[in-house]
Amino acid sequence: MKIKIIAVGKLKEKYWTQAVEEYSKRIGGYCDLEIVEVKESKLRGSGQALEERVKSEEGQDIISKINPLAFVVTLEIKGKSFSSEELAEKINALALEGKGEIDFIIGGSLGLSQEVSKEADLKLSFSQMTFPHQMMRVILLEQIYRSFKIIKGETYHK
Repeated sequence: MKIKIIAVGKLKEKYWTQAVEEYSKRIGGYCDLEIVEVKESKLRGSGQALEERVKSEEGQDIISKINPLAFVVTLEIKGKSFSSEELAEKINALALEGKGEIDFIIGGSLGLSQEVSKEADLKLSFSQMTFPHQMMRVILLEQIYRSFKIIKGETYHK
């Protein structure tokens, strides 16, 4: 199975890049992992129309990176909440159904465009709280790693 994370923006701080590297290395023993970064659009000014334009620009880049055969999971505040065990069950079920790739999508600081949200096979929420998108990448990787440990019955998850 392949897991692809499509994320808006580059990680700038060393502590985020180190955490991503560590979890990427751990996940590598269970699946093929690819992290694709798309350019974060600059918000020049303020207002709803400008924010929608930025999300649309980022959304076009995101959509161009989605594998049309992949199961697409967007991370959205208003998505469905899962426990770690439920996420593991979902990943395992997709593998058993023959899905070769899961594309997880993390939006930028303004969130996802409607066009990207419409691409989702599953809208996943980690919380009703808002997290920095850099942090969300680390949290997602940790949960993917935890899922594989649960699926394999290995120690890590408590």
